[in-house]
Amino acid sequence: MIDFLKNAGINNDVLVEMIMTDEAWYIVRNTPGVTGFIGSSGKGAKPTPLLPQEIDRILANMGMSRVDVESELKVGDTVNIVDGPFSGMTGKVDNIDLENNRLNIIIDLFGQETNVDVEVFQVSKM
Repeated sequence: MIDFLKNAGINNDVLVEMIMTDEAWYIVRNTPGVTGFIGSSGKGAKPTPLLPQEIDRILANMGMSRVDVESELKVGDTVNIVDGPFSGMTGKVDNIDLENNRLNIIIDLFGQETNVDVEVFQVSKM
C-alpha cells in the first residue's frame, strides 16, 4: 500500500506512507519527477522512516492529525501525553476543540487534578 501526502510543508516534498517492499521501493524510486529522498544515502539505498513524532509535527503544521478526533476520542477517554512538557503523563479528556485540534486533559500533578491544554498530535489513546 502506498499513500501520498502532497506538499508536506517544505518546497515540493511529498510524504509517502508505504510498506517497504522491493516492489514498492522500485515504483516510488522510479516515479517520473522524483529526484531524491530525504533520509537516503543515495545509490538506491532505502530511506530511513520518519519517527511518529516527526510525522505528527508535520501534519500539525498542515492542520491535520493521525488521530481522527471525532471517531477515536471522546470526553472521558484516557490518553497518554507523548509530546511536550507533560510527556509521559496519563490523563482523561475533559474537552475537545475540533476547530483548533486541541484537547483539554485532566492530569494528576503533585496530587492535584490539573487541566492542561494540548494539541491532538501530543496524545495517544490508551
